[in-house]
Amino acid sequence: MKLLVLSDGRVGHLNQSIAFAKYLGYSYDIVEIRFKNRFTKALSYLFDKIGIMSQALFVTNIQKSYDIVIGTGSKTYYATKVLAKLLKAKSVVMMLPKGYSFNFDIIFAQSHDNPPKQDNIIEIPANFSYVEPIGIYHAEKKSIGIVIGGDNKLFTMSIESLKKQLEFIKNYYEGYEIAITTSPRTSKEIETLVQSYVFDYEIIYSKKPINPIPDFLEQCEAVFITGDSTSMISEAIAYGISNVIVLPLESKEDNKFERFVKSLEREGYLHIFDGTIKNRNKKIDFREYLRELDL
Repeated sequence: MKLLVLSDGRVGHLNQSIAFAKYLGYSYDIVEIRFKNRFTKALSYLFDKIGIMSQALFVTNIQKSYDIVIGTGSKTYYATKVLAKLLKAKSVVMMLPKGYSFNFDIIFAQSHDNPPKQDNIIEIPANFSYVEPIGIYHAEKKSIGIVIGGDNKLFTMSIESLKKQLEFIKNYYEGYEIAITTSPRTSKEIETLVQSYVFDYEIIYSKKPINPIPDFLEQCEAVFITGDSTSMISEAIAYGISNVIVLPLESKEDNKFERFVKSLEREGYLHIFDGTIKNRNKKIDFREYLRELDL
């Protein structure tokens, strides 16, 4: 089978679609999809509701035939339906397509989105993740990893809170090798804070855009991750040996990120840092959700 993966330009979305293809062992092509403008995206919701499937709303270039069209993210959902119909292919989306009708062939929906019970909806506890270490980090002794994200529309990363958390980690794991990485969304202020400490291994993403997280998960006794990214947390509970500890961030209201992390803590996949350290390294096998698919 050949998959057409539609990309909205967001790595966290694209990786979920790629993970689906890799777990199944199917070949795939990646094509970027974009609406012509904001109006055409708004129009896509109306067209979907009344059953109009039109390529005129978005820009893409498809040259081949495919068996499955897969999309992740709101900018891909309408195009997934349109192109699947055009190509006589199956339509698959990797998150609950809010705002659009749920008449895809297969929908993978995260539990924190409270998906409805439908035959074509497969509820999963986290984002689909396929993790492959690439050997850019090599622990020399017992080690722990720290993954720092950044602000988003729901969370603010407090320098003072993070400073206390980092100092706790350094003191608690005295004698361990400590590896740390920032991410594309990490602010300059947080990068400056990280660089004010001495770590055994340090990646500042804005200076060196590489991803050592898979290596952390394979080698470190524990990996600490800030609670702003469902993608990073999903990777951590899908691979490796590490205990996973989430560093909570400040938010003004209850939100899906917090519901996501709390549900995973209840299931034993991770520990939300509360001034204590608890070992939680239960892992999700996403292949279990693919075994009975009718593709």
